[in-house]
Amino acid sequence: MFDIGLQEMLIVGVIALLVFGPSKLPELGRMFGRAMREFRRASDEFRTTVETNLHINDPDPVIASPYVTDPSPATASPLPSEAETTPPEIVSKDAGPPTTEVGEPFCAQRGSRLFHRRECAWVRRIPEAERVELKQISDARDQGFKECPVCEPWEPA
Repeated sequence: MFDIGLQEMLIVGVIALLVFGPSKLPELGRMFGRAMREFRRASDEFRTTVETNLHINDPDPVIASPYVTDPSPATASPLPSEAETTPPEIVSKDAGPPTTEVGEPFCAQRGSRLFHRRECAWVRRIPEAERVELKQISDARDQGFKECPVCEPWEPA
């Protein structure tokens, strides 16, 4: 620590014995040990407090989804097929409700730490714009997400 060898330590001990005497030396040793222990405890507490405060103030990293494409310009003109109207005989009245695409089996929310199965009740609370679609559990773990404790995502073998 201070690059003090055995000979230097013996010299310091002999000088302390001569200055303080044999009756006070054990008491001084105990006091020095307690002071060092309190100093170590205080420095550890200070370090953990600083680390905690630094991590609280840092925003969560934004995880970019590989499925997001660049937005198109706002002044885009409509396509010719969009301007045309569909004749009524082509539109089927028996079509029923439109089918929604299921998407990937797992999803997470940007800025969150958990990922869920598509069937999890928590997925309904994630806004569509904030969803990150994931194909595999390994993709989620690579992006820093952890399993939801409610749905416990798993992949079939």
